[in-house]
Amino acid sequence: MQSAAGQTILSVARLTALLQEVVEENFVDVLVEGEVSNLARPASGHYYFTLKDPDAQLRAAMFRPQARALRFALENGLQVICRGRVSLYRQRGELQLIVDGVEPSGQGGLQLAFEQLKQRLAAEGLFAEEQKQPLPAFPRSIGVVTSSTGAAFRDILNILERRGSGLRILLAPVRVQGASAAAEIAAAIADMNRLGVADVLIVGRGGGSLEDLWAFNEEPVVRAIHRSKIPVVSAVGHETDFTLADLAADLRAPTPSAAAELVVKNRLELEAHLDHLLVRLQRKANETLLLAREKHQGLLRRLRLPVELLQRQQDRCANLEKQLRLAMRHRLDSASAALAQVSGKLQSLSPLETLARGYSIALDSSNVMISDAGQLRPGQSLCVRMAKGEVITEVKKVRKS
Repeated sequence: MQSAAGQTILSVARLTALLQEVVEENFVDVLVEGEVSNLARPASGHYYFTLKDPDAQLRAAMFRPQARALRFALENGLQVICRGRVSLYRQRGELQLIVDGVEPSGQGGLQLAFEQLKQRLAAEGLFAEEQKQPLPAFPRSIGVVTSSTGAAFRDILNILERRGSGLRILLAPVRVQGASAAAEIAAAIADMNRLGVADVLIVGRGGGSLEDLWAFNEEPVVRAIHRSKIPVVSAVGHETDFTLADLAADLRAPTPSAAAELVVKNRLELEAHLDHLLVRLQRKANETLLLAREKHQGLLRRLRLPVELLQRQQDRCANLEKQLRLAMRHRLDSASAALAQVSGKLQSLSPLETLARGYSIALDSSNVMISDAGQLRPGQSLCVRMAKGEVITEVKKVRKS
């Protein structure tokens, strides 16, 4: 259809089709940097968002297969670089970027995914120190979750065979990188716990890039380590490598070989420790025996001592008895002399002595001594006592001097 001036008149559909053809043929693979805004995640699994900078904005769509491949969470405000193709959405006449891949600006997607998951799991308490379990001092059975063909298992096996005797080593062979690795590692840890066949678990692999080690940063592995009732030692990569499995494990080892050394005491060290304990035990036993011998000798001396003590006490008693006899004799002699002296004095003062010199004593019928003639009456009976004998007489006459 042409205008009056001969110019072709296009329909809207025709114009948008021509624009779509031009755009899609010339912008097949482009990189666009901008800030994510207006992010929508419908149930279909597709991502719809706007890429913007201070001067312009562009609608973008990322369909479910590509969205599921993202290792980090797309968020509003995130500065990203999108790889894709430009298309024209004919129904609305809008340009849009069909996104095949997204990388955060300034850092890799894996590193961002690492930080995002680390923050989320830390907030749940999966890395809390108070939930860490101590390793058994002398495990008898050691479970190893790693690749059966990798150098890590050979290193672990060599250390365990050299440093521990009588150990049972149980290998749960798993893939340690690739799409299915995380699920296999998590399942192996769960199986070890369900069967209860190991005292401690070593989970890890040899070194590699961040992409190679990524299985040990995935959420299923981290949660399986956190749920494990068996203490877990992580041994992922080299000393400088660090994964989320290291944070969740009860103990992190810098290398698989170091993990084997940590879970098993060195036999020579153990023997040296036992020798040291034996020397201490012998010294203590000798000291105890010497003390018992000295105590025994003391008891023997104390058993002989009572005989000697009894003899001394008997001698002392005999001596005291002798002294007592002498003292009593002396006291008796002294008392006898004093008694004789007092007796002599009493004798000299005795009325009998007076009577013996010719005097007499008059007593009335009541045996009362008469010292005054006024006490008597004529006819009264008197007893006159002399040195030898008595005379009963009657008063004839009272004469007072």
